[in-house]
Amino acid sequence: MFAMIRKTCRPGILHAIGATALLALGSCASGREQSFAPVDGRAYHLGPGDQVRVITYNDPQLSNTFTVSDNGNIDFPLLGVVPAAGAAPGALAQRIADDLAKKGILYQPSVSVEIAQYRPIYILGEVNHPGQYPYQPGMTMLTAVALAGGFTYRAVTGHATDVRHEDLDTPAHEGRISRETVLLPGDVVTIEERFF
Repeated sequence: MFAMIRKTCRPGILHAIGATALLALGSCASGREQSFAPVDGRAYHLGPGDQVRVITYNDPQLSNTFTVSDNGNIDFPLLGVVPAAGAAPGALAQRIADDLAKKGILYQPSVSVEIAQYRPIYILGEVNHPGQYPYQPGMTMLTAVALAGGFTYRAVTGHATDVRHEDLDTPAHEGRISRETVLLPGDVVTIEERFF
């Protein structure tokens, strides 16, 4: 096709056509449709509703599972309130270790944090059983719909709307996602109704 254009157009027109095509591609990429990367334990940022397992080596009394509260904190023994929302699991482990050392509770503490359970996702709209469902890493829009009992006969099956709130400091954003889009914990997916 570009060879045909090259034969029939002058160079200035060819550049204009190429620039227009690139702008069109860019606007498609920056439209409402979004593609999100899968959850990676090293890059994932904790949020309210996540459950974390804190392991304090050589002190099992300080090892337990904690839920990140609505205001983004965990209540850790001997430390009290520890901010957790927005931190990666490794950063939270370092924060707890630093606080334990600073308060003289442990000498050179070794702490690790792993996600015990992600916050749930919500599937609304044209599915047979809308509601809250547990999140699993790698879950896509289509697997979430399967959990919710599948599409109703009125559902738009090719795409959905997703509302995502990634951290406490930024507002939620909304976008259109495809069947293969990987979801994140806390996503609110709405399956739209088809108009006949």
